[in-house]
This record gives sequence, C-alpha cells and structure tokens, in this order.
Amino acid sequence: MARIRTFLSIELTSSIRDRIVMLQNRLAATGADVKWTDAKNLHVTLLFLGEVPDKEVATVYRIAQKAVEGMGEFTMTVEGFGCFPNPRRPRILWVGIGQGTQELVRIHDALEEPLVDLGYRREDRKYTPHITLGRVRSARPAERLTQALHELTGWSAGEMTVEQVHVMGSELTPTGPVYTVLGRAPLA
Repeated sequence: MARIRTFLSIELTSSIRDRIVMLQNRLAATGADVKWTDAKNLHVTLLFLGEVPDKEVATVYRIAQKAVEGMGEFTMTVEGFGCFPNPRRPRILWVGIGQGTQELVRIHDALEEPLVDLGYRREDRKYTPHITLGRVRSARPAERLTQALHELTGWSAGEMTVEQVHVMGSELTPTGPVYTVLGRAPLA
C-alpha cells in the first residue's frame, strides 16, 4: 500500500515569504552552519501526520473541512523569532506568530481530536505556531548568530489573511523536501 508523508498547514503570502527570506539572508551572513528552509517550503505547520496510506488522504481532507467549518477567515501577523531549545544551544531557528495565535491553536485543536480518533499520534508538547527558518547543523559560529538575533528585536514580516488550511504531501529528495497540495479546507 502506498503511503504519503502528510501534514496540515497554513501557507504564507509571497510578500511574507520574501521578508522571511531577507531575514534568513541576514542571519546567514553570520556564517552560522544552518540548513535554511527553502522559500517555497515556508509555512505554519498545524499538524504533522507522517506516513498516511494514500487511500486515507481523502478522509484526512474531509476531517480538515469539517474541523474548520464555521471558522471564519482571520488576520495573522508574522513577527518575532527565536530558537529551540534555547538561544545558548540553538537547534531550530523559527519566526513567530503574533495576532492570530489563538485562532491557529483553535484550528490545531479542532483538527487533532478527530485525527487522534482516526489513529494518529497526539503531539507530546503544547502546540506553538511558528515558521521554521532553518536547522542548525553545528555550533560554528553560534555566538555571531545569537548576536544577530538580539540585534533584530522587533522584526516583523507583516500581516496576512488566513483563508484556508492545506493538506500537504511531502516527498523527501536529496535536494530537500518537495511539497504538494493534496487538498484545501476553506475557512468560511
């Protein structure tokens, strides 16, 4: 049985992506050893499901449609940044969400319950909406990266209207993941 690596997400506008890429370029200038997220792959993940049997993708799509039914469109601001697990030992660099965080958490929660009932694993940690900028490969030179993060306090990529949830397929390739939209669940 064929399987599709699947996740649910909010896609970003091109202007938000462009501003995030400018931030990535500025941070890359520090010389830090980071594998940067490709511009076309920048998004807000709502849930990562992993390998989904291809005949179950339609069920995931119907669950997404039902989960967001009656939820209206909303404004989301992309602002601030940080790293997991902490600034002294950054592994994942991320951009945060300001306005719209509560709505994203509400969508996540509405999606998670029926998907757990379908057999997918519940996340171990509390959902925190963010956009992954890149993954730190080594500590070289982390001090300059940390300094750049401090200098950029107050950074913002602007705002956008969230209109739909995407069900996405992800194919891993030697040059990085390739994402494909498998379905859209409108917020109306």
